[in-house]
Amino acid sequence: MVVGLLSMELYIPESGSLKMKRTVLKSIKDKLRRDFNISIAEVGANDLWRRTLLGISVVSNDRKFANSVLNKIVDRISTNGSVNIITYNIEFL
Repeated sequence: MVVGLLSMELYIPESGSLKMKRTVLKSIKDKLRRDFNISIAEVGANDLWRRTLLGISVVSNDRKFANSVLNKIVDRISTNGSVNIITYNIEFL
C-alpha cells in the first residue's frame, strides 16, 4: 500500500473575505474529490483571506499511479484562474 501526500500553499488574489475564500476553496475541493477520488482538507492559514494550505492524500497499491494522480491535481489547480500555487510538496509513505 502506498499513501501519496500533497501539500499545497495557495494564493487567492480575488478573495476579499473569509467567506469568499471558503466559497472558492469549496468549489475546488468538491471538483477534485469528484474527479480524482481523494481526501482533501484545508490544513493551514485558516484565518487568512488570501492564503491557504491544502492537504491532499491518495491511497493506491502502485506508487506510479499515486504520483500520477497528485501531479494531475497540481496541473489542474495551476490552470485554475481563481488561485495561484505558491509552493507544493509531494511525499509518499
